[in-house]
Amino acid sequence: MDDLWCVAAGVFQVWMFVVVFFIMLPAMFGLSLGVTGVYIQILVRILEWATLRIQRGRQQQPSVPVPLPNGIIERAGGSMEEEMEQLRSSRSLAGGEFALSDVFYFYKKGVESIVDDQVTQRFSSEELASWNLLTRTNQNFRYISLRLTVIWGLGVFVRYCVLFPLRITLAIIGLSWLVIGTTLVGFLPESSVKNWLSELVHLTCYRICARGLSATIHYHNKENKPQKGGICVANHTTPIDVVILANDGCYAMVGQIHGGLMGVIQRSMVRSCPHVWFERSEMKDRHTVTSRLRAHVTAKTKLPILIFPEGTCINNTSVMMFKKGSFEIGGTIYPVAIKYDPRFGDAFWNSSKYNMVSYLLRMMTSWAIVVNVWYLPPMTIQDGEDAAQFANRVKSAIAEQGGLLDLAWDGGLKRGKVKDSFKEEQQKMYSNKRISLQHEADYFHS
Repeated sequence: MDDLWCVAAGVFQVWMFVVVFFIMLPAMFGLSLGVTGVYIQILVRILEWATLRIQRGRQQQPSVPVPLPNGIIERAGGSMEEEMEQLRSSRSLAGGEFALSDVFYFYKKGVESIVDDQVTQRFSSEELASWNLLTRTNQNFRYISLRLTVIWGLGVFVRYCVLFPLRITLAIIGLSWLVIGTTLVGFLPESSVKNWLSELVHLTCYRICARGLSATIHYHNKENKPQKGGICVANHTTPIDVVILANDGCYAMVGQIHGGLMGVIQRSMVRSCPHVWFERSEMKDRHTVTSRLRAHVTAKTKLPILIFPEGTCINNTSVMMFKKGSFEIGGTIYPVAIKYDPRFGDAFWNSSKYNMVSYLLRMMTSWAIVVNVWYLPPMTIQDGEDAAQFANRVKSAIAEQGGLLDLAWDGGLKRGKVKDSFKEEQQKMYSNKRISLQHEADYFHS
């Protein structure tokens, strides 16, 4: 029995030595030994081989189902006026007269939304072009050969018996260091030294956590990184977005105060850094939130605020409506586009399907996280532009840079019903269309 304990202690010591000296310490100093890069290259080769194998299997077995496409409807790209003109073209109608054919435009749009809804499909996992050897993504890839099965089995062993314990160890070390480090720094008097130590603790913690997820992060256009006194806005796919961005610089977080373990972390963080946490009752008071954020931005020495204006996680394919509150604060906006590579794991957090613990377990048992981050040039509100128009301009820039779809829909539809304002907007558009046609008809008849 004593020999068994000695062996276990020896294995534990070797394990911790590898974790601390080969992973944690290089991560804390922003260094890399190149192991993750080699691991990603091997994964790419294996996944390419698996793709070819599946394609060959489909040719040999035509009965194997083909993966479903992302969209099953070819939508018309014209406006309401153009589509209605086409419907009216077969009949000679006077100006703005009501035509029964107008109903077919709304009927067509309704059927399209039912069959291939642009909103709800943004809250489900992104479709893959080929299987990435994870059972959770094998719904549409039924072809399995003996070689694929062997590779899949080896992958399960590596992910659950090697990577998962390693990632759990690093996560515990990173979070413990965050709580202990920020608490100790919080006892220091306000000074430049305290701010420097706080940023150092936060940065090293997030770097350890990023290594714990086998994250490979490619930052582009670093000259546009958010500066102090500014507001960083980004598209939102997962809570890990915070770790990805904070791995390259410190931010002041904005969010609601929680209880439990999350509450302990929040209270320790705010002792050393001016994060902006709100009570649940304050979150509903828009004026209070705006006032506190504006006061933070006014102090040009404070860290840039990190905000996700969508207000919910979207599935790495699109950018949905930005809430205008973040753009009413004033100051300089630093847009950031984030795009994950779905081949190595699904980073999207479907909060209606998985709780936080389940989601993190899925991420820690995925292959890796590979992500591109683009820092866009800073933007300010233009003359004659309101907050909503400014938000849409920033959103469009992020979508274009990240190769994402630019959608006007509110991400709040994930849990709520369509607002009456959306319905009224369609009614006004149709009404204005009829009025303009009537004016044209009156002009020609006169």
